[in-house]
Amino acid sequence: MGESQIIRTEYSDVMKKSYIDYAMSVIVARALPDVRDGLKPVQRRTLYDMHELGIKWDKPYRKCARIVGDTMGKYHPHGDSSIYEALVVMAQDFKKGITMVDGHGNFGSIEGDGAAAMRYTEARLAKFTQEAFLADLDKDIVNFVPNFDETEKEPEVLPVRVPNLLVNGAEGIAVGMATSIPTHNLGEVIDAVKAYINNNEISTKQLMKYIKGPDFPTGGIIVNKDDLPEIYETGSGKIKIRGKVEVEEMKGGKNRLIISEIPYTMIGAGIGKFLNDVCNLVETKKTSDITDISNQSSKEGIRIVIELKKGADVENLINMLYKKTRLEDTFGVNMLAVADGRPETMGLKKIIEHHVDFQFELATRKYKTLLQKELDKKEIQEGLIKACDVIDLIIEILRGSKNVKDVKACLTKGETENITFKSRVSKKMAALLRFTDRQAQAILDMRLYKLIGLEIEALMKEHEETIHNIEKYEDILNNYGSMSNVIIEELDGFKKEFARKRRTLVENGKEAVFEENKIEEQEVVFMMDRFGYAKTVDVATYERNKEAADNENKYIVNCMNTGKLCFFTNTGRMHQIKVLDLPFGKFRDKGQPIDNVSNFDSASEHIVYICDSEQMRCAKILFATKLGMVKKVEGTEFQVVKRTIAATKLLDDDEVVSVQVVECNQHVVLQSRDGYFLRFPSSDVPEKKKGAVGVRGMKLKKDDILENVYLFEEGKETRIAYGEREVYLNRLKIAGRDTNGTKSRG
Repeated sequence: MGESQIIRTEYSDVMKKSYIDYAMSVIVARALPDVRDGLKPVQRRTLYDMHELGIKWDKPYRKCARIVGDTMGKYHPHGDSSIYEALVVMAQDFKKGITMVDGHGNFGSIEGDGAAAMRYTEARLAKFTQEAFLADLDKDIVNFVPNFDETEKEPEVLPVRVPNLLVNGAEGIAVGMATSIPTHNLGEVIDAVKAYINNNEISTKQLMKYIKGPDFPTGGIIVNKDDLPEIYETGSGKIKIRGKVEVEEMKGGKNRLIISEIPYTMIGAGIGKFLNDVCNLVETKKTSDITDISNQSSKEGIRIVIELKKGADVENLINMLYKKTRLEDTFGVNMLAVADGRPETMGLKKIIEHHVDFQFELATRKYKTLLQKELDKKEIQEGLIKACDVIDLIIEILRGSKNVKDVKACLTKGETENITFKSRVSKKMAALLRFTDRQAQAILDMRLYKLIGLEIEALMKEHEETIHNIEKYEDILNNYGSMSNVIIEELDGFKKEFARKRRTLVENGKEAVFEENKIEEQEVVFMMDRFGYAKTVDVATYERNKEAADNENKYIVNCMNTGKLCFFTNTGRMHQIKVLDLPFGKFRDKGQPIDNVSNFDSASEHIVYICDSEQMRCAKILFATKLGMVKKVEGTEFQVVKRTIAATKLLDDDEVVSVQVVECNQHVVLQSRDGYFLRFPSSDVPEKKKGAVGVRGMKLKKDDILENVYLFEEGKETRIAYGEREVYLNRLKIAGRDTNGTKSRG
């Protein structure tokens, strides 16, 4: 045996090669469609498996579990969920331009409801799929390759006759790249393909005379028509889509808005989010014109009804819906597909070019196969016709032979030695016979009834038809114009049977501009109880109920209704919230949980300090932590746009116990859990950035922690309750920062 050899390789090279192999596998074999048939491998395999199982459009439905299991076992060993999800999407008419699968049962809804389990649903091929995707597979029209375990054969690509990549679009996330191709109208795409076949030099702009733009199954309005030529030229860009809004007049001079079409991007959870967004516009007083909203959508289509107040500014409200909700949204186009085995971003013309090249390849292979079949038929027919003319001689050969081998030798080569003839003339005539092997076998297989006069006439007619077919197929194969006409004729048939009217309107819409209700600026009082319910009331209401408010609420902060509040938590985070996002009303109103209007999570953190954002602009903020770390931070560092930021850095197992606005003339008193008090001037605390840990404020005994922080001005008597007695902070001995402090006897 030879010695084992160790190959030394740079680790980075191995990682690079392995990652590239993995990435290409995901790109080519999973996530991206092929430009020729517009299908991902899982879709192609599922459709082919349904074809193999005979689940045709005019046959009974079969359980999806059977289809999924068969596909997984034969062609796609990547889990049943991915196969079933692909099957479901191919059956959803709100996602595909033309559905490829006819589903029976619950296949989900446009509002985001999932499909029923595969054991409950049934499916079969759609007629369109059967005729445009799977026809002629028996004519050696595409290459077949071994499946994953080389026990079956599967088509490398399906012989799709229409540009499915454009008709049904595609979405997929690969490694380092993603595809997003919108759906288009079948009739328009076919017209564009015919135009390209007739003129290969046609430009993208000329193609767009036929393809006006995307045609989404959900309808809607594309409002940036002028951007489409560049998108179709480059293969990438952004399409703005709006929902269709109609105004209905009601009794009493009121109006209501009817949304009958939605942007394609709103499919699923987007509809529920839209309803919530409209409710939030009302709750935050962005508009007072909406009195009610209801979702009356059904199988017949989308119908969202928004009822308005009498005298409402309808146009301004519609513009607000476009601007503030997903009723106007952006569809990112990136026409990426696998072409010639590699991913490529293609424009409209390039996709059609690849499709037409594929159609000519399919037609060439199809008609070569058909031509060969006709040539084989011609050979046999000519042999049978010739045999009918010398049938008496052939019968004499058969009767004078001892075995089939001698008969074939005589018919094909004229060998007569082993055959007994009635006359020399017959023997001489037999020696002249030169049938081909295929003709000789056909003669031997021929039944006697074929010698009837009418049968011979039928054979002659069939031969004439075969000659005609051969001439026709040769003409198609040898002339570009003839093959083009065949492809165009086939496309016209699909257009006539399956095309429908355009659903999406394409135009240059006006920019949605609306005037927000001007909010009168006023001072309000923020109140939050110990359960986390928060609200704001006007100052007069607070003053009238001051005693009750102070007793019932944990935090009370004066602020402007147009400002923001900052919440500092024990985890070192700061959450910001707009005061307008909080409910404003009566003193006895319950309020709203603070978790609902901010990123604050009451399950994992608690609030240490709340203040008005403006209050911090010219202030310094003192931080103190459980482990005794302290620091001052410039308040301007917390003037940020983000709703949540890290307000300070913490050591392991540490948390914030105090956040306060500190003045330069104040003194700081740190109090530990074991009763140690340490007093020092606030000027001893260094100023740091919010990302710093800080410095040690107090030396703590083992297992002791910092519990409270107090601020007071020098010379001002300040006392706190500690234990069963009071502690006068101003009488504590002034010490240095980072010392032990004094033990209280309280």
